[in-house]
Amino acid sequence: MITENKTKDMLTTAPTVFAVEDTYHIMVSIPYPCLVWARIGEEEYFDESNGIIRSQSLVHRVIVPMRELDSAEEYTLCIRPLIERLPYFSKTAPVKEYAYSFYPVPEGKVKAYHISDAHNLIEEPVRAAKAFGDIDLLILNGDVIDHSGDPSKFENIYIICSELTGGTKPVIFSRGNHDMRGIFAEKFADYTPNSNGNTYYTFRLGRLWGLVLDCGEDKPDEHPEYGFTVACRRFRRRQTDFINRVISEKSKEYEADRVGIKLVICHNPFTRKDDPPFDIEQDLYAHWAELLREHIKPDLMICGHTHDTTVWEPGGKHDYLGQPCKIVIGSNIKKDIGKFTGCGFIFGESKTEIVFTDSDGNVSEAIRVI
Repeated sequence: MITENKTKDMLTTAPTVFAVEDTYHIMVSIPYPCLVWARIGEEEYFDESNGIIRSQSLVHRVIVPMRELDSAEEYTLCIRPLIERLPYFSKTAPVKEYAYSFYPVPEGKVKAYHISDAHNLIEEPVRAAKAFGDIDLLILNGDVIDHSGDPSKFENIYIICSELTGGTKPVIFSRGNHDMRGIFAEKFADYTPNSNGNTYYTFRLGRLWGLVLDCGEDKPDEHPEYGFTVACRRFRRRQTDFINRVISEKSKEYEADRVGIKLVICHNPFTRKDDPPFDIEQDLYAHWAELLREHIKPDLMICGHTHDTTVWEPGGKHDYLGQPCKIVIGSNIKKDIGKFTGCGFIFGESKTEIVFTDSDGNVSEAIRVI
């Protein structure tokens, strides 16, 4: 509850515009009880649950049609501070409005930056991304925070997005294995983009089509580290069904008109061989790779997890289960010295290049990957 004299500036960061399927999730962390909605043109879209506007959320979510925001190229975030929510005659303060321009991913050349495994660093990945320059798209690919044991950590996701997009450009988000740890892990989808509660989905941004997958944890469910708190085996099998549904709807997905580049975004590069206890789900991951390789035929798979910056070729030494395409491992963290390296992508009309940049401002030579 807030008092009327505390209805000052409500925003600690700009909102983040996440791309999920054919919608955008406009999400923002606000430290006070409030009612939130977005206005696009004459239409208003609310953070609501079956007609009840939410006021108690730490992170608010407004889902809008992608085509509407792409066309309007601007939106207004509206916030009504809540003084006291009562059964009758709730008390609220005047509405505060924040207007934002919005830049859809262009149909031509696209510059994107990839961050994963920041493990709660903020300044370092932001500096690395800024060394790459202005971007059209931000990709956050798991383990941006170090665990989900403290809800305040989720705000760090929104600080990074705010610094790099300012609420004006799309963001793709995937979950990592460390995100599954801690008492608030079961609420992770509430604080981040999802598709009907699922942390796997497709997206379409300009010529880019993508499939976001989630491997869950990286050891067997019964591993003592988890203390009987995860059920990833069945979760992965639901994703097998999901991949098959995507394939059955290919004309609306990766074979839709004007799709030029097909991406897979997944924190864990699941086709590699690992030592016990990390050598899980070999048959299932081999099946995923086969489905991707034989049907979807992605141009590039973007991963993190291994704390490296490199490109794995199909048939190379890391390809144990049949890579469907080249894999870019796009993050390297050296937390002891406060250094982070991420990966910039330049998706051109006829070629795609990657550039590794770090928090010290170093920029690698461009590597052609497609």
